[in-house]
Amino acid sequence: MRVRSTPTSDDWTPWTQVDQGGCAADLLPVLTQADFRRLPLAAPALRMQPDRGWVLVNIETIVMTDPAEQTLRTTLLGHGIDVVATPTRYRYEFGDELDPLTTTSPGHPWPDHDTYHVYQRPGTRQITLTTTWTGRYRVDGSPVWREVDGTAQTSATTPPFEVQERRSHLVTSLCTDIPKPDDC
Repeated sequence: MRVRSTPTSDDWTPWTQVDQGGCAADLLPVLTQADFRRLPLAAPALRMQPDRGWVLVNIETIVMTDPAEQTLRTTLLGHGIDVVATPTRYRYEFGDELDPLTTTSPGHPWPDHDTYHVYQRPGTRQITLTTTWTGRYRVDGSPVWREVDGTAQTSATTPPFEVQERRSHLVTSLCTDIPKPDDC
């Protein structure tokens, strides 16, 4: 685009180029935070170790999830949009009075685990994972990826499980014997 400066008298100044021209970029729709939050992001699976319906008091309960990106397709103002959502933060609430764990790590299984919780009292609990997602998008016909201004969140919760306290004691025979010894 070329413009002429305003005349100060009867003389005009030479043309001055102010940009490379075109306005197509200004006409492309913007994927807002509200648009991003309306997308059907799937909550990543929440896994725990041990996963047997119960865990022990005063022993690490390991939590982890899948850090995979999600690719979605949508339309906005008649334009096709590719969206890539990336998990960036994980918040684990453990269902007890202790503070939640907020981390950028999706967690890892034992023995390389880095996300865990130690329950201090027996009881029935559930763990809730809230995942925060950032996004980028590309409008059909444009090679440029743009960042979504804002985040979205998803949540997943485990089924209820028991936090148990178990005590060991010496017995005179094997507890697998039949009939079962009285001290088992």
